[in-house]
Amino acid sequence: MFYFTLFLCFLSTILLTPLVKKLAFKIGATDKPNQRKVHQKIMPRLGGLAIYISFIIGMLILSPDNANALPIIFGSIIIIITGILDDVLELSAKVKFIAQIAAAAVVVVWGGVDVDFINLPFGGQIQFGYLSIPIAIIWIVGITNAINLIDGLDGLAAGVSSIALITISGMAMIMGNGFVTVVAAIVLASTLGFLLYNFHPAKIFMGDTGALFLGYMISVLSLLGFKNVAIISFIVPIIILGVPISDTFFAILRRIVNKKPLSAPDKSHLHHCLLRSGFTHRQTVLIIYAIAAFFGLSAIIFSQAKVLGGSLFIVILLILIELFAEMIGLVGKNYRPLIKMMRILLVTTVRNR
Repeated sequence: MFYFTLFLCFLSTILLTPLVKKLAFKIGATDKPNQRKVHQKIMPRLGGLAIYISFIIGMLILSPDNANALPIIFGSIIIIITGILDDVLELSAKVKFIAQIAAAAVVVVWGGVDVDFINLPFGGQIQFGYLSIPIAIIWIVGITNAINLIDGLDGLAAGVSSIALITISGMAMIMGNGFVTVVAAIVLASTLGFLLYNFHPAKIFMGDTGALFLGYMISVLSLLGFKNVAIISFIVPIIILGVPISDTFFAILRRIVNKKPLSAPDKSHLHHCLLRSGFTHRQTVLIIYAIAAFFGLSAIIFSQAKVLGGSLFIVILLILIELFAEMIGLVGKNYRPLIKMMRILLVTTVRNR
């Protein structure tokens, strides 16, 4: 029944997406090309609605027996309504932010999806107390927006989200968390069906309807899968979501360095930098898929590491991320502190010889 349901979700998205495409044109949920956009013609968005309907079909069939199921669905309804309205009317950032907080609050307060404590590696715990609720809400809203930010190329957000969902579902299965395994698999199957229409050259965009929904589900499932565990495991979802988190981090850093408002849009995200480096649209998406898969594999390796090995692994991973960001100019062409430091060390070493 489980695998049949996943196939049904996959098939439902394939059948629903052309209908949603027609609906998008009818209600004006379209994306017009501009200076910041990569596409050159008016494109239908709202594709995330097909993903969501398929997800609901899967949830109704499997009916996972868990106290979190209903709060997640109610929270997702808020997210989907927000996404649809934004795809049609283009809501202000403030309105979308309030809606995201409301959706996060539903699943955190009602569903109890929070992080109460973390077990420290050398004994003891960090109890979050009243901070557990705001920390969980910040995580959900942050990841929801991070997925939305990378939705800049055909198939990019859908593919990166799928890779994250594969990792979350697989690790939840290893940990014996049946609910997270099932729900993540349902979202994954629904998303893969849409990817057939969304990969370059895309026939439809997922829009905020899809990007916000996927970000919301990934953030909630990662919290459910790795809550109240050792500090090493707490870092696992951060590694899994390395692509959207690092892209968001460097976007913030870029605006601080260039003295621009944090909300100011630009064309210097990861996919923009790779396109400027000479890669084609398709190559850029596949490279980012590979990076996302690397983060997923890194999360699995890290989860099996001891404290010392895990700490060393994180340091190496952070150095690689920073080095890659500087090489492609993710913050700016002149922002290369690590590369400059390495050159100084190399020159000093050569001179000392």
